Amino acid sequence: MPVYNARIIVTLRSSILDPEGTAIEHALHELTYTSCTNVRVGKYITMNVEAESEENAREILDQACRKLLANQVMEDYSYTLEETEREPA
Repeated sequence: MPVYNARIIVTLRSSILDPEGTAIEHALHELTYTSCTNVRVGKYITMNVEAESEENAREILDQACRKLLANQVMEDYSYTLEETEREPA
């Protein structure tokens, strides 16, 4: 069965305030990096998914993101998926 490497990015929706991002932006400006604006903080998750097909792997990832990895009220998610070699046991 193929193995797919997933890279998932979870971010707060643009309508949700991001106090951590705001604090980082202020710190960057204090360090004279004033060209850095609209800082948002999120999560980066990697995992391998064993699935019969890429379509099946995407279904698994969507379910995992909706049920556990992303808070559907406040966060959005996106991911990339690529077939990879099975890691040795």
